[in-house]
Amino acid sequence: MKIGAEAIVIARHIFDFLNTYASFQKTESMNTLKSYQTALSLYVGFLESKKRITRTDLCGKCFERTVVEEWLRWLAIDRGCSPETCNVRLSSLRVFLEYLGSRDIQYLYLSNDASSIPLRKCQKKKIQGLSRDAVKALMACPEVKTKTGRRDIAFLILMYCTAARIDEVLSLKIGKLHLKQQKPNVTFIGKGNKMRTLYLLPKAVVHLEKYLNEFHGQEPGPESYVFYSRNTGLTGKMTQAAISKMLKKHALAAHEICQEVPLTLHAHQLRHAKASHWLEDGMNIVQISFLLGHENLQTTMVYLDITTELEAEALATLEDEKDKSIKPKWRNDDGTLAAFCSVKPMKK
Repeated sequence: MKIGAEAIVIARHIFDFLNTYASFQKTESMNTLKSYQTALSLYVGFLESKKRITRTDLCGKCFERTVVEEWLRWLAIDRGCSPETCNVRLSSLRVFLEYLGSRDIQYLYLSNDASSIPLRKCQKKKIQGLSRDAVKALMACPEVKTKTGRRDIAFLILMYCTAARIDEVLSLKIGKLHLKQQKPNVTFIGKGNKMRTLYLLPKAVVHLEKYLNEFHGQEPGPESYVFYSRNTGLTGKMTQAAISKMLKKHALAAHEICQEVPLTLHAHQLRHAKASHWLEDGMNIVQISFLLGHENLQTTMVYLDITTELEAEALATLEDEKDKSIKPKWRNDDGTLAAFCSVKPMKK
C-alpha cells in the first residue's frame, strides 16, 4: 500500500528530532536522549500494537490528546509503569510534540493539548541521607595503593566536594579543570547547557593532580574526559553502570565501618549529602541553590526538605555535531511502524 504524504512528514520529523534536534539543540545528556527515544518507541509501539496504526495511516490525529491519554492508561495498566515513569514518558512526548508544532504549524495544537494533560500524583520519595561519618567511612575504603583505588578516591572526592550531578562529572573534560589557578576551580555544564564554576578545596586539588598525572600524563588533552572508560579510551567517558558498580563495592566495605552507609549507595546520595552538609554549616539556601545548579530556589527547597522558616529566611536574603550518516528509515524500512518512524522496536 502507498505510504501517505502526511505519514512521511511525521516520520521524517521523528527521525530529525531524535537524531539531530534533540542532541544538538535540546540536551547533551545521554540519559535525557535515551528518555526521548524510549518514550517515542513506546508511543509508536502502542499505535502499532493497540491502535493498529500502520505506515499508510500515520497522521497528526494519532497524537491527539485522547490518544495520548489512552497511551498513558496503557503504560500504567498494561505495562505496570509507576506514576513517576508515566510522567517522565509524557514529558518526553511533550518535548517532541512541541518540536513538531514548531516545524509545522498545523500540528501546533497537539503540543498545546498535550501540555494540558495533568501529571499523575506521585508519592514523594525522600532521599536517604548520608551523614558525615558515613562519608568519612566511604572515603576510607578505596585502596590507594592500587591504580584503580586512586582513581576511585579522586572521583568520590570530586563528586562530594562539588555536589555535582553524576552526568556532569562523567562529562567533565580536562579543559574544564583549572587546578593551577590561584583559586582552583572546575566548570560544569549542567542541564540546559548551563555552565557554573565551583571552587575546589586543597584536598580535592591534590588528589586530582595525582590522578591526572597518573592517568593522563604530563600533557593531558583538553578534550579528553577526566574519568574515561578503559574500553574506549580518553575519548569515551565512564558509564554510569561502572560508577554504580564501584559505589556499591565501596559501600559494602564502608558499611562494616559505619552502618549509616547504605548498601544500595548511589551517586545522587553524595550530591544530596554535600548539599545537606552545606546547610548544616550555615550556608544560605540561595548559595546552595546556585552551587547545585538548580534553576529556581523552590527546587532546592523541595530537594532538601527546607522548612517554612528557612524558606522565609532565604527569600528575605534574596530581597536584600552527531553522526549525520544515519540513513532515514522512513525511506527504507522493514515494514513496521517503529522502523518507519526511526525508533527502536518497543520491548515486549
